[in-house]
Amino acid sequence: MGRGKLRIYLGAAPGVGKTYAMLSEGHRRVERGTDCVVGFVEHHGRPRTEVMLHGLEQTPRRQVTYRGAAFTEMDVDALLARKPVIALVDELAHTNVPGSRNAKRWQDVEDLLKAGIDVISTVNIQHLESLGDVVEAITGVRQRETVPDEVVRRADQIELVDMSPQALRRRMAHGNVYQPDKVDAALSNYFRPGNLTALRELALLWVADRADEYLQQYRGEHNIRSTWQARERIVVGLTGGAEGRTLIRRAARMAAKGSGSEIMAVYIARSDGLTAASPKELAVQRTLVEDLGGTFHHVIGDDVPDALLEFARGVNATQIVLGSSRRKAWQYVFGPGVGATVARDSGPDLDVHIVTHEAVAKGRGLPVVRSAARLGRNRIVAGWVVGVVLPGLLALVLTHVAADPGLANEMLLFLSLTVASALLGGLWPALASAAFGSLLLNFYFAPPLHRFTISDPKNIVAIAVFFGVAVSVASVVDLAARRTHQAARLRAESEILSFLAGSVLRGETTLDALLERVRETFAMESVALLERESDVEPWTPAGSVGPDPVARPEDADVDMPIGDHMALALSGRVLPAEDRRVLGAFAAQAAVVLDRQRLVGEAEDARRMAEGNRIRTALLAAVSHDLRTPLASIKASVSSLRSDDVDWSEEDRAELLAGIEEGADRLDHLVGNLLDMSRLQTGTVTPLIREIDLDEVVPMALGGVPEDSVLLDVPESLPMVAVDPGLLERAVANVVENAVKYSPGGEPVTVAASFLGDRVEVRVVDRGPGVPDEAKDKIFAPFQRHGDAPRGAGVGLGLAVARGFAEAMGGTLAAEDTPGGGLTMVLTLRAAAPAGPRPAARLSLTPTDPLSPTDSLTPTDSLAPTDVRQKAGPQ
Repeated sequence: MGRGKLRIYLGAAPGVGKTYAMLSEGHRRVERGTDCVVGFVEHHGRPRTEVMLHGLEQTPRRQVTYRGAAFTEMDVDALLARKPVIALVDELAHTNVPGSRNAKRWQDVEDLLKAGIDVISTVNIQHLESLGDVVEAITGVRQRETVPDEVVRRADQIELVDMSPQALRRRMAHGNVYQPDKVDAALSNYFRPGNLTALRELALLWVADRADEYLQQYRGEHNIRSTWQARERIVVGLTGGAEGRTLIRRAARMAAKGSGSEIMAVYIARSDGLTAASPKELAVQRTLVEDLGGTFHHVIGDDVPDALLEFARGVNATQIVLGSSRRKAWQYVFGPGVGATVARDSGPDLDVHIVTHEAVAKGRGLPVVRSAARLGRNRIVAGWVVGVVLPGLLALVLTHVAADPGLANEMLLFLSLTVASALLGGLWPALASAAFGSLLLNFYFAPPLHRFTISDPKNIVAIAVFFGVAVSVASVVDLAARRTHQAARLRAESEILSFLAGSVLRGETTLDALLERVRETFAMESVALLERESDVEPWTPAGSVGPDPVARPEDADVDMPIGDHMALALSGRVLPAEDRRVLGAFAAQAAVVLDRQRLVGEAEDARRMAEGNRIRTALLAAVSHDLRTPLASIKASVSSLRSDDVDWSEEDRAELLAGIEEGADRLDHLVGNLLDMSRLQTGTVTPLIREIDLDEVVPMALGGVPEDSVLLDVPESLPMVAVDPGLLERAVANVVENAVKYSPGGEPVTVAASFLGDRVEVRVVDRGPGVPDEAKDKIFAPFQRHGDAPRGAGVGLGLAVARGFAEAMGGTLAAEDTPGGGLTMVLTLRAAAPAGPRPAARLSLTPTDPLSPTDSLTPTDSLAPTDVRQKAGPQ
């Protein structure tokens, strides 16, 4: 029995029409004679969706009792017994009621697929597990029900059900998605245009990536090597030189001209270890390309043009960006260069762009850094050709020349070939050239000719001197080449170690970045830092980079011990002995970085614990006194009213009820500040910024103070501000209440607003005792009261909450001295438009939004999909 096929309708938000599309597909299958049944569909009271269920066979649901309440879930056993060809199962991310066959509905679907039943299902983009944090950052709502991405990726077919944010909001406004009493709240919170646009983009990008995976799989299965220009992919070839930054920025400008374009920077390194490219420059270029939204790739290959083209075709690239050659004119005798070779071999499916830069034709700099023992196959072959083949050709040419140049000149010619052989191939080709040249001189040019004997003793001395000079010159040239390469290598090593030590000491390198640098420096496939508690414990990875890192040092191609219970393990090739010195430095730094990361983590944990302990201590103090005081007042008033021993008059009863109301208001204010500070401390306050007039918010913030205690001066000509109305109201209310609390009787607090440039200022002025300069910042700390403020004055959170809300909206809150005595709080906000006079507007004391500004106080107050459904949320 084969596995069933899964088809998923993916949407950006509830209400886009996924369930409707699934049911439409069910009707089409039934009309074609396919056995199709409805396993589970939730229509959420939407009439059009409910009508689509007519004419489709529905499997009865299973009743599940949980905590005394009855719920209905999909009956998987009944579906397996019925065994239809296709089952329609809505809400793939749904969490089943405890007591069901599986905990999640996607697990029910897996059971159906294993039984050979094809399944058509639905899911929203916000329910994908990997996107939970992203969706929460956008909407302020944490999705409680998720489905693993791999479950959706394994689907045989994914179809995007798309709808513009404007169309979806119109559909909601017409009552086609939620009940009328939920529409206003939903439109003002979760279903704002910005949220829907961001969710739609997430859905489109996720489906596009999935389509790209299908395309790569198809190309691989059919061995397609040509480029299919489904999307612009720009590959930037880097050499490690400073011109790489110019190439990356040029590619970024090219990518910006087309939506969805990708940038991939690739550095081709030879397979023989340390390279001449500066690790510091490569790190800078890696950061630059990642900042521009691209990716950096490190590829090993001795033939740079071939490796570059292979990489470009492998990622289905459409364009390659290369820099003009840095070689001088005479250096082209060694070949056409990388750019010309890539352009010649790219074919019609790859566009090659050659970009000019400041280093054009200024020389390639030092050769690849390696010792003379590793000159490379091409140079060694060239040395043997020059040292052995060319002397034979020279002898052939000289024997056919009519004029005899003389034995001395002939020796100099052969000596020049020996020197050239030493420069190219090293000592051994030069020695062979000296010996072969001596034989040729003896056989062809020293009498008697064409015999390996010499009649004239002077010629014997001349040939012996030639051989000695040739060997000496070859030795000196080879020694100089060795010293040059050793100096270049040491320079590269010192640059690597200097940059490494500096970055680690400054704390700029993470463990993964350091291991990645090890992998790139030594041209390895993977690098892992392993550790264990003791000699008998198994090895555990502390960090790794690259594919398939080893789990034990003995399985690695190269291992570098670090102390007794730590080792750096590299896979890819065996390193020469001279490379292990640098590797040892990397290993020691890796241990230092690992220790630093752990110490930083422990310090952060300790800081959080200390902060938590401080807040808990202050909270206990607040609960023990500040919260008990209003509770005691409420308790005493209620006990008095319930007493049967006293016949209270109407005035007394009204006074007791007023005391209860006052205590409840005070208690509500204290608890509200505690909750607000908790949200600020945990970072869960996400402001919902929109443009609004100050005269719509500030008057509402004065509801908690006596009417004659505040003078309001908010000109109607002020520009609008970009704020969260709820957060702004709470911030102003806390500042005003604090000012009224300390202002002397008969001296009203002034609340005035003005604008300057692109900022709008709200100034709250009181005539109280004021605050000294050294204490102006301390009064904004949580649980702080200035001076001898009475315990009943609050828990010391009002100003801390106000500043937290102001900064969350991009504003500031600061304290200044009031001229003549007192304190002035200055709340600075961002203007929504360039400051300037506007036509007079009508003062409105009520918000125009369907929800009051305080409804947008925190993300948890916004309407989540789970608020309009009992269990899984709308699909």
